Amino acid sequence: MSSQAAINYQRISKAIGYITDNFQSQPSLDDIANHIHLSPTHFQKLFTDWAGVSPKKFLQYISVQHAKQILKKDQLSLFETTHETGLSSTSRLHDLFITIEGMTPAEYKQGGKNLNINYSFAESHFGKLILASTSKGICSIAFVEDEQKGLEQMMAKFPNSNFQNQPDEMHQQATAFFQSDWTQFKPLKLHLKGSDFQLKVWECLLKIPMGDLSTYGNIAAQIDNPKASRAVGTAIGSNPIAYLIPCHRVIQASGVFGGYMWGPNRKTAIIGWENAKINSNK
Repeated sequence: MSSQAAINYQRISKAIGYITDNFQSQPSLDDIANHIHLSPTHFQKLFTDWAGVSPKKFLQYISVQHAKQILKKDQLSLFETTHETGLSSTSRLHDLFITIEGMTPAEYKQGGKNLNINYSFAESHFGKLILASTSKGICSIAFVEDEQKGLEQMMAKFPNSNFQNQPDEMHQQATAFFQSDWTQFKPLKLHLKGSDFQLKVWECLLKIPMGDLSTYGNIAAQIDNPKASRAVGTAIGSNPIAYLIPCHRVIQASGVFGGYMWGPNRKTAIIGWENAKINSNK
């Protein structure tokens, strides 16, 4: 993504924040455009090019009522591994492309000692990414505003590892998931540092189809621990793989989107964008 595209996403994020904060007053196109210092015509084109739908339609996708309608669906359908994403007749769920491998107890305990980790930066539809991988798979993906700060935060997760600024094939495979063409994917492995409980929650998140939403309570029920909603929330909040493990698809039972490690505006942007892609292909 070019630097201009990055600037455009920042404008979109600011607009989404304004829409979210002022949803009850149903802001007009002129109001939103004025807030990000663009003409209404320019803003309408910019937003439609990014989201694939008009700001007005996008507003419907991110409303609480829309979220509630999605949550009313039969929850069993959310976790059928053959569920179509809606983007094409051959598209399938994340969990058919992505497999999770937990780090060994020794790797976990020793903070990644003796692991060689490649890292690189890339642009996505939702901002800049830092990606990291071991020989066994992707171990971290995060949205970053500042590259140096993002690198330091990623290194802190693996304090005893060896790091090299080197993009590899796994990074390329991972960034492909941020594109709209879901027909060309290769299987991708994730090599994650997490407890058995966290790994179980993250695997469950992979089964939420694009365009659908779930709740913390539903995830707890799916892992046969219905009283563990709070622990599920903590595990979701520590998800080390942005977007590919879709923690953004878990919201509050009330329909409110709630918090997100990489910012509530970005979570809203991703949810709305995914719904726009699903509905535009129906």
